[in-house]
Amino acid sequence: MANLHNVTEFIFLGLSPNQKLQKICFVIFLLLYTAIILGNFLIVLIVIISRSLGSPMYFFLSYLSFVEICYSSTTAPKLISDLLAERKSISLWGCITQVFFFHFFGGIEMFLLTVMAYDRYVAICKPLHYTSIMNRQVCAVLLGTAWTGGFVHSLAQILLIFHLPFCGPNVINHYFCDVLPLLKLACSDTFLIGLLIVINGGTLTVISFVILLASYVVILFHLRTQSSEGQRKALSTCGSHVTVVVLFFAPCVFIYLRPSNTTSVDKMVAVFYTMITPLLNPVIYSLRNAEVKKAMKTLWIRTMKLVKNRD
Repeated sequence: MANLHNVTEFIFLGLSPNQKLQKICFVIFLLLYTAIILGNFLIVLIVIISRSLGSPMYFFLSYLSFVEICYSSTTAPKLISDLLAERKSISLWGCITQVFFFHFFGGIEMFLLTVMAYDRYVAICKPLHYTSIMNRQVCAVLLGTAWTGGFVHSLAQILLIFHLPFCGPNVINHYFCDVLPLLKLACSDTFLIGLLIVINGGTLTVISFVILLASYVVILFHLRTQSSEGQRKALSTCGSHVTVVVLFFAPCVFIYLRPSNTTSVDKMVAVFYTMITPLLNPVIYSLRNAEVKKAMKTLWIRTMKLVKNRD
């Protein structure tokens, strides 16, 4: 790769050139990132220590929260530190590394959401066989498949841009490295590579989203024969997942299935799926799920008792 370019670093233009606005954004994003870490870590902790949350749904939810922490951490720390820096730079290899882990954890989340939809399908449409179908071995295989799928997706993205020649300019009109902004800086024809990137990323997103929609269409048809109480309970658990799916996939489709043209709108959409969505996920699952709220209350009571006993 070193023989194909003379660029050793890239410069980010960031969210805004306004210094005062950047300082305000620094405080806002620092608080958002802290909330992401604490909120998703709380979900992981509750699932681990709570016996009532031992079903496969919560098993996958805990890993989804863990992935959310990793996913946001690929861009948020750099964004926050750059908001106070006059020169927002990143090395070439740092940029490549950021692209890899951004798509790695993003791919894992995509596959995990699909797996969680399958889990809901089995739980609602085949309740008598749920424990036998979604046993520990199957859950482990599905989880491993999600991580493998994320790795393969990310590796494909990296291989497509790895040998691109970068000879200047080196200014990225964004706040983090991604494949589409990098294509603009390459000193060669990138039409074919851009098409392959869309096929790899965009098509995968659409196919996963269609599978998710199909799963919930089947679930809705199945619920027609259920009692009103059964419908309410099923829709309550599925509603949280559907909300998270829409929040994750809608921005991805907007960014990766349209012509590459980084604007202020694209940056705001990127902020949404890298910062807002990981923050909303634990809120959605905790507020719309009675079992999670009950487990949180139990954890709070335990913590307060431990504090009182120490005093």
